[in-house]
Amino acid sequence: MRYRDENKQQAIRDSAIEMVAKDGLENFGINRLAKAAGVSPATIYIYYKDKEDLLTSISIEEGIKMTRATLKGFSPEMSFRDGLWCQWKNRAEYALDNHKSAAFFDQLRNSAYRERMLETITREFQQNMGDYVENAVARGEIERMPLEVYWSVAFAPLYSLIKFHNEGQSLGGRKFKFSEKIMKETFDCVIKGLSK
Repeated sequence: MRYRDENKQQAIRDSAIEMVAKDGLENFGINRLAKAAGVSPATIYIYYKDKEDLLTSISIEEGIKMTRATLKGFSPEMSFRDGLWCQWKNRAEYALDNHKSAAFFDQLRNSAYRERMLETITREFQQNMGDYVENAVARGEIERMPLEVYWSVAFAPLYSLIKFHNEGQSLGGRKFKFSEKIMKETFDCVIKGLSK
């Protein structure tokens, strides 16, 4: 019987995240993963049943990690402005510190793994965010609107800034580096757009 080695399992996870983030799911395979992680393909099967189990397990673990990071210091009772700023800071910090995990999620969002990944993330997150938005509506801070409209206005600008930063340039090839100052400027525009 072969024993589990936490370092090998972590190397497998890290390599899988990096491979999917960089090359996409269509180029992901157990043999390539084993080579990248410095283990034999048989070693991977000590930890995971198959490729689907591996990707599902990683997406669940990373989803929980992302949800907890996003909700750090956040309360559904916060004012709309304070709660949204907390979300922006948390999301920016997570995305910038976990670039590969964020790219991994982007790949999974457009795949058959999407539902399983979102199912894990959504429970805790939906409850907190749903209560937060409902409280903001009840206090008269924002209008009721479809979720897609809210998300597009509330968070898409932040993710555009992060994308520009990760690419090192913005529109027209202008050099770009993310900063809290530019995040705050963008946030103030978002608040004006969403507030009553």
